[in-house]
Amino acid sequence: MTTITINGTQRTLDIDPDTPLLWVLRDELRLTGTKFGCGVAQCGACTVMLNGTPRRSCVTPVGMIEGADVTTIEGMAGREFDAIQAAWRALDVPQCGWCQSGQVMSATMLLQQLPAPSDQQIDEAMAGNACRCATYHRIRAAIHDAARTLEG
Repeated sequence: MTTITINGTQRTLDIDPDTPLLWVLRDELRLTGTKFGCGVAQCGACTVMLNGTPRRSCVTPVGMIEGADVTTIEGMAGREFDAIQAAWRALDVPQCGWCQSGQVMSATMLLQQLPAPSDQQIDEAMAGNACRCATYHRIRAAIHDAARTLEG
């Protein structure tokens, strides 16, 4: 048995402790906003917040996070998240959408840490998130737009 808090709700799971968190979220809890991309923590599609820090859920065994606080895209909230969502819509960031939950999670964390990031800081923070449609220029522009919204 493993107990973790997911999106503010404590859950006790009877599951093999080696099961990746991604599959617990998607298959056991039906939280399908977190996507499978590569399975080796290289693309960022499976990004969740683990105790407030971005973590790749595809390589995180559920048994290793006993007592942790996990936030998925379904549980995100707050000023930065709202600003990112609005900018994503305003600038038509997504194309296929597969990577977007991971992109939004990482962008939100970036703005929580750096309210007015430079292009270089955005590129560094988002480097672990691959976009198959190559919308990187719109992602960067949306992060800048969200930062301006938060300033004023």
